[in-house]
Amino acid sequence: MRVMAIDYGDARTGLAISDAMGILCGEAFTVAEWNTEKLIARIAEETKSRGVERLVLGLPKNMDGTEGPRAEKARAFKAMLEEAVDVPIFLWDERRTSVEAHAILHSVGKKEKNHRKTVDAVAASLILEGYLGTI
Repeated sequence: MRVMAIDYGDARTGLAISDAMGILCGEAFTVAEWNTEKLIARIAEETKSRGVERLVLGLPKNMDGTEGPRAEKARAFKAMLEEAVDVPIFLWDERRTSVEAHAILHSVGKKEKNHRKTVDAVAASLILEGYLGTI
């Protein structure tokens, strides 16, 4: 089963897609899109063309487990996405994924100013990895 994880952001959104068996992250990339409708169309297109059977959307929670404005925005995005795709969408606690993504990029020698281009893709792959570990 192919799964796609989404690290939703205002300007950039990270997407990570598993291999066909749903075991490993096969590919991760960033989509630079401000327009929500265009982003949803792109995700729907990627879902269909890649045979994705399940979406996992990062749910940004506060460190104490409560939900703030970013979580509300993610839930609203999920509701819009449900109208565009015909696959189940699961919310996944994404606490610390961006922090971990920055640490990973730093450890492999990426300069801090270049992190913006890839951090969302790495965060999406961490969401995907976490989810795949539960199925």
